[in-house]
Amino acid sequence: MRLRFAPSPTGALHIGGARTALYNWLLARGSGGTLVLRLEDTDRERSTPENVEQIVEALGWLELDWDEGPVSQSERSDRHRAEIARLVEEGHAYEDEGAVRLRVPDAGSTTVRDEIRGEIAFEHAAITDFVIARSDGSPLYNLAVAVDDRDMGITHVVRGEDHLSNTPRQLMVLRALGDEPPPDYAHLPLLHGPDGKKLSKRHGAASVEELRDAGYLPEAVRNYLALLGWGYDAETTFFTTDELVERFSLDRVSRSPAVFDEQKLRWMNGRYLREMQPAELARRLEERHGRAGLRAAVEVSQEKLQTLADFWPTAGFVVERQPTDPRAWAKVMTGGAGDRLRLTRDALAALERFDVGGVESALRGVVDELGVKPKEVFQPLRVALTGGTVSPGIFESVVVLGREEALSRIDAALERVGGGAPS
Repeated sequence: MRLRFAPSPTGALHIGGARTALYNWLLARGSGGTLVLRLEDTDRERSTPENVEQIVEALGWLELDWDEGPVSQSERSDRHRAEIARLVEEGHAYEDEGAVRLRVPDAGSTTVRDEIRGEIAFEHAAITDFVIARSDGSPLYNLAVAVDDRDMGITHVVRGEDHLSNTPRQLMVLRALGDEPPPDYAHLPLLHGPDGKKLSKRHGAASVEELRDAGYLPEAVRNYLALLGWGYDAETTFFTTDELVERFSLDRVSRSPAVFDEQKLRWMNGRYLREMQPAELARRLEERHGRAGLRAAVEVSQEKLQTLADFWPTAGFVVERQPTDPRAWAKVMTGGAGDRLRLTRDALAALERFDVGGVESALRGVVDELGVKPKEVFQPLRVALTGGTVSPGIFESVVVLGREEALSRIDAALERVGGGAPS
């Protein structure tokens, strides 16, 4: 199989485009074939080098490589112009006020044989002679795509359903260019949001770049995107990339629109994070934050994370003292909170064994001594240590900070609450 992923470099790589890239990549790798990266930049005003770089970086982050390219249509304009001239010379196309139009037969139809949707006939009576070149001779999309697919030996065109209406025109161009058989086509279902409307920014992240910045893992995104329109069976949800390469096929792709639900992606991403080796998760977080020494913070927070972006709000307190949330302070540090925090401080300071078991025993001892609910002791301590009311387990949080740092933070909170820090 020779496939091509051919985005238009007019903006960031949309999630739908990323799924198209993934499906082409899986087919190429699963068949031992070739994937060509081709940039369809016939929209000269909106296609920019910056957008090309964005697309290449997005594919790199998704770990989807290619075998040939990137090649842009604009680099091949001489080839396109030559074919336009030949089509005019042979009578397949003609000049119309400077523009060049392809002749569409008056009768009959062009049938698209689609691997997902079956055969679809487009009546010629409903298609006017269409422009294939501007008045300056530069090619338009349908001409350039057909010439490039022919020249590059593309055997399978896998792209979004929104391109289906273009396909009969491209088939007509291919037929005019020569007798070689056209590629096999497969038009993927559109992506909708959970509300059933076409996927857009109102549904959350809409581009690969936004998913990366939101802290999703590329392997989780690949897994989730693969399931948007395809399924191996009714039960299996999690696939390694090798399993996807082995099992993916077009005959299991649905015709119905697929729903992109970011909450489901978060759930899947969280599973990937929990199953990742702590050292690897620490490495990725250190790369994301540009700092070393995050392993201890990972070990107390890994079970709570759904994205990499959750790490700092959850466990940043381990790395450095965080500003105290005024709402958390006002909610927790009331009544006798200062007295409870002082007793907590004394119990922790007296510990001989400063580990999770020892800390839990000490804190539960304070709860029993005061005859209060655990949260009346744990929450003031949590705010003192982390600056907020949500954190990893309180016992683990105390231990990961260490005796000296934990007591220092409690002392600072006692000074603020008016309890007075011990000498």
